[in-house]
Amino acid sequence: GGGAAAAAAAEPAPARPAGADRFARSQKELIELCKRRFFYRPAFDIYGGVAGFFTYGPPGCAVKNNIIRQWRQHFVIEENLLEVEDTCIMQHAVLKASGHVDRFNDFMVKDVLDESKFFRADKLLEDVMDEKLKAADLTEAQRAEYVSVRNQADAYSQQELGDVFKKYGIKSPETGNDLSDPYEFNLMFPTPIGPGGYLQGYLRPETAQGIFLNYKFCCEQNSNRLPFGVAQVGKSFRNEIAPRAGLTRQREFTQAEIEYFVNPGNKAHPKFKGVEGITLTLFHSNEQLAAKDPVRMTVGDAVRGGFINNETLGFFIVRTYLFLLSIGVDKDLVRFRQHLPTEMAHYACDCWDAEIFTSYGWLECVGIADRSAFDLNAHSKAAKCDLQYKETLDKPIQKEVLSITKASGITVMKAFKKDGKMVKEWIEALSQEELQQLEADLKQGHKEVTVDGRGFELKPEQLVFERKMEKQTVNSFTPGVIEPSFGIDRIFTAVMEHIYYARPKEEDSEDKQTRGVLAFTGISAPYKAAILPLDQRISRDERYLTGVQCFRSELSALGLSYTMDESGATIGRRYSRNDELGIPFAVTFDFTTLEDNTVTLRERDTMWQIRLPLSKVATLVRDMCAGEASWDVVFPMWPHKKSSAEDFVPPQ
Repeated sequence: GGGAAAAAAAEPAPARPAGADRFARSQKELIELCKRRFFYRPAFDIYGGVAGFFTYGPPGCAVKNNIIRQWRQHFVIEENLLEVEDTCIMQHAVLKASGHVDRFNDFMVKDVLDESKFFRADKLLEDVMDEKLKAADLTEAQRAEYVSVRNQADAYSQQELGDVFKKYGIKSPETGNDLSDPYEFNLMFPTPIGPGGYLQGYLRPETAQGIFLNYKFCCEQNSNRLPFGVAQVGKSFRNEIAPRAGLTRQREFTQAEIEYFVNPGNKAHPKFKGVEGITLTLFHSNEQLAAKDPVRMTVGDAVRGGFINNETLGFFIVRTYLFLLSIGVDKDLVRFRQHLPTEMAHYACDCWDAEIFTSYGWLECVGIADRSAFDLNAHSKAAKCDLQYKETLDKPIQKEVLSITKASGITVMKAFKKDGKMVKEWIEALSQEELQQLEADLKQGHKEVTVDGRGFELKPEQLVFERKMEKQTVNSFTPGVIEPSFGIDRIFTAVMEHIYYARPKEEDSEDKQTRGVLAFTGISAPYKAAILPLDQRISRDERYLTGVQCFRSELSALGLSYTMDESGATIGRRYSRNDELGIPFAVTFDFTTLEDNTVTLRERDTMWQIRLPLSKVATLVRDMCAGEASWDVVFPMWPHKKSSAEDFVPPQ
């Protein structure tokens, strides 16, 4: 756990944020808006759809692309990362080495009387605990117990899950029937490669493996210097047991991942000083297990106090937080939850999830893990390819090197006959750490090892180890890896929920529909401006047609997307339609425009307007969307009005 300094600097933070109920209340309105305005909808909808697959429509696609563009600006450009694009189909050998073939499983239970009903065991357990926590007559001990079980739901072993299901008498939620014991289900989509179908492949379950496979070549591109980072954005595929909750659990989804390669003996970060004063909400594993609330502390205190393992991990946690804020996530609704010891991968040093509060509760949107050297070691061994980093030393050093004696090599060759050469070469290819582990294991007795997919038993008397001092001018080691992994679709969902609000209906309005608004930041808005003629008389006028064509060219030249609404609906109705799409600015051409070439510029959230020359609008919209100018400063500089009923007021 964290040290005394970190504990002293921490303040409690509520597990459930204030005002969080608004998401559950507005969820139905937002889903209806997204479908009606085609932000997204189920894929293959005209055929009835298939769970876990979605299509992004024009505005949704634009928002998602803007989030990815900002991610590239914030990480790839600002942190000077290298970017690669690897294949979506991966061969069996790659995913066997990475552990996905054997271990990429979720636990599943099924209805014993209706085998068409499957449930992901940990999610079902979370739902049951959520229901129990709603009871009015809970004791403090019961509440703590249910919270603790819920927090550990995805960290239980297969046996533990089965025991918990029995303890609480959990039944099939739809039928009330008994459930099977939990069993493993591999989440990868298999696919044969080539017409013969003999080469087994899979749709990739993550983009990370493509980066590890190309580490060596990227290191060369970086002039063989550490540390450096490699990024990849693309589709990943997981055959989810029970996809639900909209875009948050899909079978095909978009990931943006970074693998940041470091010297495992030095995980300091040169830019950490610049961010160490930023305060975050941290949910340490100790607090979770004790059913306590998260705490607020600076990332500097968290690293110094041992809450967060190292500076590089802390740096990427802060950069992730700042990225989420830049695209519209509410700063009070983000926390970083540390993986429990039982939940963490056996090779990981430390792992934190960026969780964002939504109508689905706390939603894991980014995983930031210190994966140590696991992946590179696994691929190095399986592919028989040296992926160690070679650091040239300023001065030669004497280093103790462990190996087996020449006589031991001969003994192994004789003991395993035709397989002897293969087993001997396998032993000689082990890293120093692995050789030390083998030596320790053999002191305890016989050791079962797997070589080329086959099992062999090594005996203590077959191997004699020796240590020699060798002069080294090069220090070789496998780099450690810090991995921030972003679920773009989940982040999209969180942004949409955080920025949505509804305007009160006007008393004389005939509108039955809620006047929903999506308050996108200028960075993430799907379109930066809406172009509107006041009415049909304007839209038919030659002077409008000439002026609007020039204005559209200006917007395009500045890289600003826009929409046009020349329909016969009232100007108020058209403003509302554009507010639903989250367009920050509306440019209206009216009769005054035809005389002096000025237009009105309306801002979405205040609904206030200014009048200014058309020639000034495009650059002003660009500057405000980029955050280089603000509406608060711009508004008083031009003739303006705060409601449609008043005349324009002169600039202040």
